[in-house]
Amino acid sequence: MQKGSTVSIYSITPFTMLDFPDNTACIIWFAGCNMTCHYCYNPEIVCGKGRHSYDDALAFLDSRKGLLDGVVLSGGECTLHPDIRDFALEIHKRGFKIKLDTNGSKPEVIASMVRDELLSYIALDFKAPFFKYSDVTGMADADSFDQSLRFLVGSNIPFEVRTTYHSALMNEDDLLFMQKHLLKFGYRGAHFIQNILDGSPTLNSLPPSSKLLHFHNQILPTTIRN
Repeated sequence: MQKGSTVSIYSITPFTMLDFPDNTACIIWFAGCNMTCHYCYNPEIVCGKGRHSYDDALAFLDSRKGLLDGVVLSGGECTLHPDIRDFALEIHKRGFKIKLDTNGSKPEVIASMVRDELLSYIALDFKAPFFKYSDVTGMADADSFDQSLRFLVGSNIPFEVRTTYHSALMNEDDLLFMQKHLLKFGYRGAHFIQNILDGSPTLNSLPPSSKLLHFHNQILPTTIRN
């Protein structure tokens, strides 16, 4: 990792008890993403530029030793950044656990970090069924997500799968299709479905969403978050 020269981090949330299960943590938000999800409510991060270097973030973490259990690497899409593994190694050396938030588009990066035992937990975003993947995310296909899912199912790393729901983009049949897809790959964990935060700025203009209150046909343990 080139000391001081890489400015990839948009901002740092100094404290959270919600984003890393059973751990107090900070969130390091990486600028930029390879997806353009219509409902994305971090447009300033996705479209913005880095404002902090890795050295800035490590100095912050040095000041939080003994106060925080872990660090959430989020974005944007943090696995796009070429020094992310080396940065995670520096965090790991300082004794912090690491949670990775990812859209799964860089399976080789995820696999490298898991094999090097740098991560304690992963949240994998399942954006849409494959027949809507391009429309929702702007990416041509979901092959990279499938590779990441296949790897994680075969690994020992604790991970969850989560989906953001907007009624203009998906319906319950789509969610059921997605859960069948997860089962096909051997996933038996929980599926966390996040209702879009209406009123927040999004990457593209969307009408208000009708909240998903119940998911009657679920075939995986499902938690709906508002």
